[in-house]
Amino acid sequence: MKLHSFAICAYKDSPYLESCIRSLQAQTMKSDIILCTSTPSLHIKELCEKYQIPMFIRHGESNIRDDWNYAYHKADSRFVTIAHQDDLYQKDYVETLLKYEKKYPDMTLFTGGYAVIKDNKLARFEAVEFIKRILRLPLRLKAISHLAFVKRSTLLFGNSICCPVCAYNKERLGEPLFTSPYRFALDWDTLYKLSYLPGRFVCEERPMMFYRVHQEATTKVCIADNSRAREEAEMFQRIWPKPVVKVLMHFYQKAYKEYE
Repeated sequence: MKLHSFAICAYKDSPYLESCIRSLQAQTMKSDIILCTSTPSLHIKELCEKYQIPMFIRHGESNIRDDWNYAYHKADSRFVTIAHQDDLYQKDYVETLLKYEKKYPDMTLFTGGYAVIKDNKLARFEAVEFIKRILRLPLRLKAISHLAFVKRSTLLFGNSICCPVCAYNKERLGEPLFTSPYRFALDWDTLYKLSYLPGRFVCEERPMMFYRVHQEATTKVCIADNSRAREEAEMFQRIWPKPVVKVLMHFYQKAYKEYE
């Protein structure tokens, strides 16, 4: 089994998919790249042929949980990064991941900081990302980041870990990885469950990827149909008493304006 794979989840015809592929192929340390989709199209097929990337088609209705599990399953490597088609990865992402893999053999999750792209421009300051950076502070204490309360502490006030940055240790975590019923809070729910399992969360706080915010993004859709607010409230209710949940949701809903 190889050390690492990028499994791109492609949905419909994203104008950003090719840029994502190129950022993965530009890594300083080469890694396997595969593409998985439940919405095959000529656009996706031509890009896979152009960049010689294996393409796997999942049959059945598209949904985030099943699409992510399928991509995770198809990646034949110890660590798997489920790459989002709209995002870009730093060229030393794999190099950094493998450096920590050697240092911490019990690492079950690698993650990092991120920068935001809006309107095809790098955002200078994003309040939400800055707060998440503060919430991730416990993971900088790598000597104790195997402790359950340290891992959970980064998830108590929301999901401070950006899902596209994550690389999961498939050997240690097994399958299926994503069992949450949620659509938006799927990653938060999954990480919260993983925090109870043996293993270390390792975070490289500098930006390891560029997260793109745009009108067609799933986050934007989940805000519009109110599923984000409902799912986040349910997650908070598992952690905090109702009065605290009301306060947290008040500030969280203000943060939705970051996606406008």
